Amino acid sequence: MHHAVTIFETAWGWMGIAVSEDRPGICRIVLPQPSRLAVEAEIGPWKMAKPAGANEQILREAQKQLIAFLEGKRSTLDFPVDLSIGTPFQRLVWQATLRIPYGRVRSYKWVAAKIGGQHYARAVGLALGANPVPIMVPCHRVVAHDGSLGGFSCGLKAKRRLLALEGTLSQLKS
Repeated sequence: MHHAVTIFETAWGWMGIAVSEDRPGICRIVLPQPSRLAVEAEIGPWKMAKPAGANEQILREAQKQLIAFLEGKRSTLDFPVDLSIGTPFQRLVWQATLRIPYGRVRSYKWVAAKIGGQHYARAVGLALGANPVPIMVPCHRVVAHDGSLGGFSCGLKAKRRLLALEGTLSQLKS
């Protein structure tokens, strides 16, 4: 499967986004890294193709929105995403997480309750760890039930920074 990939610089560092040639929508977001090479290494296995047509428009729009989001000029993202890479359970978790609004946090138990029961909280954490489109699917807004940060596949420093941007970090235990 071929993917069109764009790597770009933001105020937070270098990011990458990908769209499949088979399905419309962003299917991969690489959070800010210190260098272009670091993004390329993370996108690594994706077969890169030059974007064209609708894919080029989707990539351009997603890039514009992500840059504005990280600059604090935008609180919502509305570019199309393709979550087909996930299992049915992962997609349920990601869809529930999409409903957490900007400037709010929810617990793993909250997400679990939305998809069938609080006993799924640990599985929710694993599904969020596999989230292919962080920021768009705002897994940084999911924290531990006790008010601590919980985990984040892209590192707690990035999670803290995103929560600070949204004004919610102060609501959590340090």
